[in-house]
Amino acid sequence: MRYQEAIRKGIMGMNLRNIALIYPHNQRRYYQLADDKIKAKHILEQAQLACAETYAIIERIGDIAPIWSTMDRYKKIAIKPANGKGGGGILILKKDSQGQWCKGGKPVSNTYIFQHLANILMGVFSLGSRDRVLIERCLEPHPFFQEIYPIGVPDFRIILLKGEILMGMLRVPTDRSDGKANLHQGGLGIGLDLEKGVLTYAFDGKRYHTHHPDTDRIIQGKKIPHWETLLQLAIDTAHAFPLDYLGIDIVLDESAGPLVMEVNVRPGLGIQLANKMGMQKTLSNLY
Repeated sequence: MRYQEAIRKGIMGMNLRNIALIYPHNQRRYYQLADDKIKAKHILEQAQLACAETYAIIERIGDIAPIWSTMDRYKKIAIKPANGKGGGGILILKKDSQGQWCKGGKPVSNTYIFQHLANILMGVFSLGSRDRVLIERCLEPHPFFQEIYPIGVPDFRIILLKGEILMGMLRVPTDRSDGKANLHQGGLGIGLDLEKGVLTYAFDGKRYHTHHPDTDRIIQGKKIPHWETLLQLAIDTAHAFPLDYLGIDIVLDESAGPLVMEVNVRPGLGIQLANKMGMQKTLSNLY
């Protein structure tokens, strides 16, 4: 996008976002409530907001073996570092017909799993001296997503200021992103018509699409299920946190509907490109 066009569309850069939105609206002492997935889950659960069920929390190396032994009752789990960034360290495990844990359909040993859990605790994925492990229910994407791309877990990113929705997008995996929905890993950013609850254009970092570039399945104009419930969940979540400006990631689960997956103090600005509109223009329209 040319510089002049960016100005016309009111595109907001990182420095302006920090100065105009993050610093004046979010006290630094509260950042941890969103950055730490376990602390965020505690707030969500206390407020009775829909989110994935927590199966276990691991805080010490010595707790790995005894806590892991309690996971046998489950068939699918999601393992996450509490302070991981950009999807790093997330491990999705599912049991095969023989009861063997598998990653991406391939069996993995307890040694592999224990090493991954230890790496999380040592801060490998959070750039810190130590971290905690969150083990929770593995979400099953709503059939709506299967109609676009059958692999991975897409999510909605909703950005709010003082409980008012500014902008939203759907992040969808691609072949290039290896099942991940994160934009910096090659996922698609799909703009949302917030009033109609439909998808608009998909942006792949270089060009726009009306169909998924890998499956050729239609994107533009698709009606989003549970739309009003999803928006209300985002608003209720924003009110539950002592942060005025935040991004909320929501997944549509096959059986449970909209569930909060994560809360972000510094939501990325790629959402502007997905919507062909700058944050500055959105703010001027709203206020």
